[in-house]
Amino acid sequence: MNFGNNYIKLEDVCSFIRGVTYSKNDESGNSDGIGILRSNNVDFLNNKINFRNLRFISDKIKLKEEQRLKKNDILMCIANGSKELVGKVGFCYTDSKYYAGGFMSIIRPFQTKINSHYLFINLFSEKFKNYSRTKNQGTNIRNITFNGIKDFAFPLPDIEIQNYISSLFEFIETTIDQVDNQGQNLLNLKKTLIDVLVNETPVWGNLVKEDNYVKSNYGNIAKCIEEHDKQKKEVQRFIGLEHIETENLTISTWGNIADGTTFTKRFSEGDVLFGKRRAYLKKVAVADFDGICSSDILVLRANKNYILPELLPFYLSSENFIQHAINTSAGSLSPRTKWKDLSGFKVGLPNLDIQKKIVEVFLQIQSTLKEINAQKTTLKNLKHKLLNEILG
Repeated sequence: MNFGNNYIKLEDVCSFIRGVTYSKNDESGNSDGIGILRSNNVDFLNNKINFRNLRFISDKIKLKEEQRLKKNDILMCIANGSKELVGKVGFCYTDSKYYAGGFMSIIRPFQTKINSHYLFINLFSEKFKNYSRTKNQGTNIRNITFNGIKDFAFPLPDIEIQNYISSLFEFIETTIDQVDNQGQNLLNLKKTLIDVLVNETPVWGNLVKEDNYVKSNYGNIAKCIEEHDKQKKEVQRFIGLEHIETENLTISTWGNIADGTTFTKRFSEGDVLFGKRRAYLKKVAVADFDGICSSDILVLRANKNYILPELLPFYLSSENFIQHAINTSAGSLSPRTKWKDLSGFKVGLPNLDIQKKIVEVFLQIQSTLKEINAQKTTLKNLKHKLLNEILG
């Protein structure tokens, strides 16, 4: 889209307000204080500011009314240990009672000069991200200042065109939210179905009854594999804990053995990998290739006489079992659990015929979640493509 020569600088269409500065001693430790937004409070991925998991500080701290987040404000991360986070923005769709924190700043648009959301779109663009990276300064803590970015220039079409572009992107973002909600609802359903199944007295509607399940334990349904291969001749990939995503049974990233690794533990396609360090992170995944993994990962293989291999990962990711893993972990900085402590966890296990019907439901849920994630990716790619084509 051609806007001609009608460009404007950032400093001409907004004010810049530093967040509340406070120290560790000012933290109140409860929600009776003042809610402060930090960089990890902002859902930068979906462009919005959320008001969950806030850091609260004493109500005696000095505050300025202008530091409170208001409708149409843009919250920017201006300092962080990660240079990738510095310069990222979130949009405030409603008035709030919360304040920007010390490493954050509010970009407050002059609404008589610019559509607020249109300004946000420009600050969300790759063009601004690349620009702000050149203005980063500092070593351990990277930061930017308003003086560093105030000269950022971007197209300013007539207000009617600004409104049109803004409404287009808001429609895409609303659609992404709807897809997100569908995915979250389906995840919640899956968790509920897993948690009522993985009990000493399992429940699954009319499918699981007292006469079609037996009392068992995890030592019966799975075997912990401890095979080591220092040569690593027949495998190409390795898995560390960082490659297993929380509450995602699919492995999407890995390391290449050719690049070097000290890991020696072998796993095979179809094995379930369970993160025994910091079990509260809920790292469980199914291997779809042979490889090598970290010693902080348990390699578990289904005992087919007791449980279908396709069902084992759902049992290992249940809230009841994860909590047992947390309770049996030892260590302060990096608590770890052991298979000998996990294997005694008791469970009521339906017979194999019933398991087949249960697996069908879980696999359908997994397939639908995959489709939803593909939709989200498509929508986000569309948004970025439009950003580049419209804003240049």
